[in-house]
Amino acid sequence: MGTLFRIAAYAADDPARVFRAAFNRVAELDAKLSDYKPDSELNRLCRTGRAEVSRDLLTVLTVAQDLARETDGAFDVTEGPVIRLWREARRTRRLPTPAALMEAADRTGYRNLAIHGNTATLLVRGMQLDLGGIAKGYAADEAMRVLNRGGLTQSLVAASGDLVIGEAPPGEAGWKVGMGQAQIGETFILGNCAVSTSGDTEQFAEIDGARYSHIIDPHTHRPLTDRIGVTVIAATGTEADGLATALSVLGVERGERLLVGKRGVTARFT
Repeated sequence: MGTLFRIAAYAADDPARVFRAAFNRVAELDAKLSDYKPDSELNRLCRTGRAEVSRDLLTVLTVAQDLARETDGAFDVTEGPVIRLWREARRTRRLPTPAALMEAADRTGYRNLAIHGNTATLLVRGMQLDLGGIAKGYAADEAMRVLNRGGLTQSLVAASGDLVIGEAPPGEAGWKVGMGQAQIGETFILGNCAVSTSGDTEQFAEIDGARYSHIIDPHTHRPLTDRIGVTVIAATGTEADGLATALSVLGVERGERLLVGKRGVTARFT
């Protein structure tokens, strides 16, 4: 999924077997959910336009579509064609042409992804789904499930800016987690939750004197240019990951309104 996964755990016995099973689960999900792998289940769906999908892909797509509707499209996994254009722009330091951007945008829109039962249908030819804003959190959740089944309940799974945190280490109240890009040295003690951080501290490009984030606003089909960092604490990595991306797009004022009705979720904007 374009990043590294790390696992830390406290165990009385050698945890290698359980670690291996957890990493194998992540690899299984990478083969299903990654847009980087040409033969992933996600990319096969994009090529055919309609398919019965696995439980994992169905779960992630369903959660993503619920979040898209809740945020009026601020979170949108159909932005793949646009994301690929801007990914290339960050690499070459050249802005996409207006014509290329318009053509890519015409192949997006969360309302053009339909889910009925376990069948997903893309309603516009040439659509490309990108689960980069939610798949890592889901994979971290699933890795934690494997660790818990194997008896490693005092564990932490890290996937870039996404953390899924289990029970506290021995003799501790919880895991010590740094919070927010602008708050170096500030730590929180957390357990049995998930944390996701989204921002442009590391993933950005400066092109023609402007700074462009890797996060795309689906309403404009352009990267964010205002500096913002968001850290979300939620019950699951799937929820925290998706919300961190959505809140980055919504900004502080609209993001805080979205959080009003969400129990068990907190967010910090920097």
